[in-house]
Amino acid sequence: MARIAGVDIPREKRVEVALTYIYGIGLPRAKSILVKSGVNPDIRVKDLDDGDVQKLRTATETFTIEGDLRRQEGMALKRLQDIGCLRGRRHRMSLPVRGQRTRTNARTRRGARKTVAGKKK
Repeated sequence: MARIAGVDIPREKRVEVALTYIYGIGLPRAKSILVKSGVNPDIRVKDLDDGDVQKLRTATETFTIEGDLRRQEGMALKRLQDIGCLRGRRHRMSLPVRGQRTRTNARTRRGARKTVAGKKK
């Protein structure tokens, strides 16, 4: 199993798709990494030799991926929360951040519906 950037990429998939299992690498970036390293995108991960894996590792080092990227994004959210801006407060309260309505919808951020008893007359 090939290990790149601390992630075991799946053996049975094509290299192009397998690279997307690394956090911070999507299909366009995976294609650019393969072009830069000179590895055939149609080959399966199990068929890569050690030289190809090493080329892929060196090509991915130029990008911010995995732990560093997660830390960067977390610090950006923490900064917004610390300065108390609207976006930071919305993140803290687990509400939609980009102006969406919350009276209806927004179930992904707010969670499942909570039943409230009806008012007695």
